[in-house]
Amino acid sequence: MSERVATTPGLYPQPNQAKEELTDLKGHQRSDLIDGSEDEEIAAVYDRARTAVVADQDDTGLDRAVEGQLRWDDLLAHPLAVSDAVETGGIVRYYDNNNFYRDSRIVNDLQPTGDVAQELEQAAELTETPLQAVLPGPYSLAELANDEHYGDDAELLAGVAEFLAGEVKQFPAHETLFLLDPSLVTTTPEEDVTERLADAVDTVAGATDADVIVHSYWGAHDEKTYAHLMDANVDAFGFDLLHDREDTLYNVNEYGTKSSVALGLVDGQNTRVEAPETVTERVDWFEDRVPSQAFDTVYLTSNTELFYLPVGPYREKLSTLAAAASGTGEEEEVAA
Repeated sequence: MSERVATTPGLYPQPNQAKEELTDLKGHQRSDLIDGSEDEEIAAVYDRARTAVVADQDDTGLDRAVEGQLRWDDLLAHPLAVSDAVETGGIVRYYDNNNFYRDSRIVNDLQPTGDVAQELEQAAELTETPLQAVLPGPYSLAELANDEHYGDDAELLAGVAEFLAGEVKQFPAHETLFLLDPSLVTTTPEEDVTERLADAVDTVAGATDADVIVHSYWGAHDEKTYAHLMDANVDAFGFDLLHDREDTLYNVNEYGTKSSVALGLVDGQNTRVEAPETVTERVDWFEDRVPSQAFDTVYLTSNTELFYLPVGPYREKLSTLAAAASGTGEEEEVAA
């Protein structure tokens, strides 16, 4: 039987106290805090918030701890927004929802900043739980950028991949790396880019000895995209089982998948909290329909980032994932 590991894609909602403190600090607006130059008072608020969300993960029993990405006000575009090679412009809608990020205009060669590594180092000091790093995948980060330097999509993708690899090389020890790449689903790559996807992912994955998971969501991969992605040397793909799951199953059964898998089983955008037994049923449903493969590890996770949720449901969903992975939910149901 596969090992079941409870984790999340990160990007957590701000704890309520942190929201209030940040609002009170000199008329603070969240979009002012994404250039890495926060003053000491604001940095202290983020430190306390990081401590709180790491404690949430420990308290609920997750098998991997993420830093929480509470400073990522530009969401997945954050690694660009803190780069000297990027000029931030006007507000852009984040995928198809009511969240926004600043337009990231790349005007020079991207160089690693160490910003994410510093966050991870601080998180590692707060927990004994194995650390999970989180980054945007190379294709999504390229799609979230406005290229004024590299000149074409293929060169941009390669430049972004090298940039992310440079960031990963500065990370502290980590057990897993989630590359969040929803644009692979929402914006089908052009042919010349599709052929370079595996190389771009390999560039990032090759920078770490950790298990690497490429997690996409909001639907299923285009068939051609998925077939090319299978050439990437990673440990698992992440699938959103709440959207287009039959198409996902088709891809997996037609083209295969990796030896491990991450399954988006709880809804990161809906406050309704799933029961642990519901999550377990969804894992069983998937495994039963991929009869040709026994997975080494199944990562139980939310389908999307969790920043969309209020703090209460976010914490409850962490508990649900942990209970489902440990089998606690099933035991309680039998005992009842």
